[in-house]
Amino acid sequence: MDSRQQQAEFVRLLSANHRRIQSFILTLLPDQDLAQDAMQNTSVVMWQKFQQFEPGTDFTAWAFRIARYEVLALMRIHGKVRMIFDESLCESIADDVERHGANVDVRMQILNECLSMLSAKDSELLTRRYEEGATIKSVAESVGRPIEGMYKAMSRIHRALFECTRRKLATSE
Repeated sequence: MDSRQQQAEFVRLLSANHRRIQSFILTLLPDQDLAQDAMQNTSVVMWQKFQQFEPGTDFTAWAFRIARYEVLALMRIHGKVRMIFDESLCESIADDVERHGANVDVRMQILNECLSMLSAKDSELLTRRYEEGATIKSVAESVGRPIEGMYKAMSRIHRALFECTRRKLATSE
């Protein structure tokens, strides 16, 4: 593979897996700024070591291993002052996330199927609720509903999504 093909393949794999890698890092390092630094460092190291990646193997698992080391390096640099977890707990969480990572794709696909089954009204409420900075109160005000009614609606929507994903997971396993 020439360098242009290698670069294109790296960009394709990183783009396809960026969200999962970032989520993995945020699981280990809840500080948003440090997590962003860890993601940038991880991306740089992944590019530097991409020649060592074996095509056809699990890119995400490979990226998770690199991300784990980058998170631990940042934890050592910044000390425990800004960290919620210590290194051994981070290692344990990373192991769990790596072991269960394959299930995440299946669960996300099922959740997306269940989300598509919501009514347009419920889907709109859910979208509004999870916009950045939105609160139950702000959504209730924007749709002209009482806050209590909005809490009930959100509870009903969440329960419906939970039941749908639970049923679909049970039939897929």
